[in-house]
Amino acid sequence: MGIAYKLVNLRTKDFQTADIIRPLKEKFGIGYYYDSENPQFMDSFEVAILLQEARQQKQAEKEEAEKEKIRVEQVREIGRKRFAEIFPEDAQAVIVARLKQNDSDSQTDYFAHSTQRTVVLGFSKHKRDIFSEMRKHAPNFEETAYLSEFNEDYEHREKYSMGDGYYLGESKYCGWIIEKVSVYDRNRTIEDFAYTAGNEDNIHISKSNTTPPSKPTGEGKANCTLVEYSAKAVAVFGDTKVIKDELKAMGGRFNCRLTFNGKKLAGWIFPKSQEQRLAYYFGLD
Repeated sequence: MGIAYKLVNLRTKDFQTADIIRPLKEKFGIGYYYDSENPQFMDSFEVAILLQEARQQKQAEKEEAEKEKIRVEQVREIGRKRFAEIFPEDAQAVIVARLKQNDSDSQTDYFAHSTQRTVVLGFSKHKRDIFSEMRKHAPNFEETAYLSEFNEDYEHREKYSMGDGYYLGESKYCGWIIEKVSVYDRNRTIEDFAYTAGNEDNIHISKSNTTPPSKPTGEGKANCTLVEYSAKAVAVFGDTKVIKDELKAMGGRFNCRLTFNGKKLAGWIFPKSQEQRLAYYFGLD
């Protein structure tokens, strides 16, 4: 038995309980304190109103949390089915892109980062961390297509205590990185990616695993072919050496391992937004 103090924040109406509160003059560390030197009092009616508002807010927050829990589970249920359908039986790892946010505070020497979004780029038949394999899957997602170009500075090897493993990207603190997630238990992996796969836009897997990913839209100058490479990207294949400067100026990125009609070919990858400009350039309008 003992005393339980009911505490209400006058500004936010947050309602809490505490076993111990101390005078402010005895403040030491984290806890609950009251100003014993300059106390302020409310009459019983005001206290009752305040307590009622606090309880109502707490109940509303509880109901909102329950709704969110139900929503998340519905998304996960969709994701479980979707991920299981695309998850190869022989997959030993999942290749993913993660959008990192810098949560560091330089003033307090606090360094941290969090993942804002995860996108599934493909699967691997082995658990080895090979950067060329990560680069091969980078064009599957428009936001990571630039990582398909070789850049030694993007290759991070942090397989040590407190390290972040092998990952491809500019920084673990900010922007997109690509990494492999090993599969040790199929059901566990499906559960781990259920919420991610619940949003269809988080799945960007090359269609070469099933059908050729490229749908030709036409041929133009320099015997080049403009194709729809994915839902958010287009690609140019052919003899592009003489027009490489123009393609680069239009936002293209060269990749020597793109997939076209089931074969690995060199080509240029562009965001889908450049399709009309490219069609005009190649005389396909």
